[in-house]
Amino acid sequence: MKKKDNVVAIIIARGGSKSIPRKNVLDFKGKPLIAWPIDLAKSVPGIDRVVVSTEDDEIAEIAKKYGAEVPFKRPAELAQDETPTLPVLQHCVKYLEEHEGYRADIIVLLYPTSPLLRGERIEQALELFRKTDCNTVISVIKDWGRFWKLDESDNKYKILYPLNRVNRQYYKPLYRENGAIYFSRYEVLMKMDKIVDDANAEFVVMDEDENVDIDNPADLLKARKK
Repeated sequence: MKKKDNVVAIIIARGGSKSIPRKNVLDFKGKPLIAWPIDLAKSVPGIDRVVVSTEDDEIAEIAKKYGAEVPFKRPAELAQDETPTLPVLQHCVKYLEEHEGYRADIIVLLYPTSPLLRGERIEQALELFRKTDCNTVISVIKDWGRFWKLDESDNKYKILYPLNRVNRQYYKPLYRENGAIYFSRYEVLMKMDKIVDDANAEFVVMDEDENVDIDNPADLLKARKK
């Protein structure tokens, strides 16, 4: 990553949520969930701007209160349950470019559903851009599990990894994408038309106590206990 690169954190937050109604504005340890990624991004010196993409007026007001920019109201067609993340990011990047003449060279995607994410992980990701020529950095969890899969040819479960049963200390861990951090270059989002360049990605490994993804009431209860 060059010093002149513009680094923008984009936080996407819809007003609608089926599993937990109004999830993004619920109180979590003293402040709304949407405030957590805003405060996190604003605490990292390498991030130049923090932008929230939402169609919801209450979320927009809370985001502004905590210091994020809300330069537009997300179009309704990009705020449906089935809307993929990629076009939402592309809309934001395109808006900044077309309306402000601002090119987001490095895009940091953060979610309100990962409130325990630490700033040092963001800084590690930025450092990987500085030290490597990667196009993407994603957060992962090391997993030493033993994995099976269902073989549809005979409808039986078969060992996937590791093929030989050995003591755990001899396993080489797998890396499970956990959805907390996605960093990508402008070219990946806008020209390659993807969030992650699988052929040129680096990882930041998160600790288990950071690994919270609030998707349902049980997740929220568990996170509040941490």
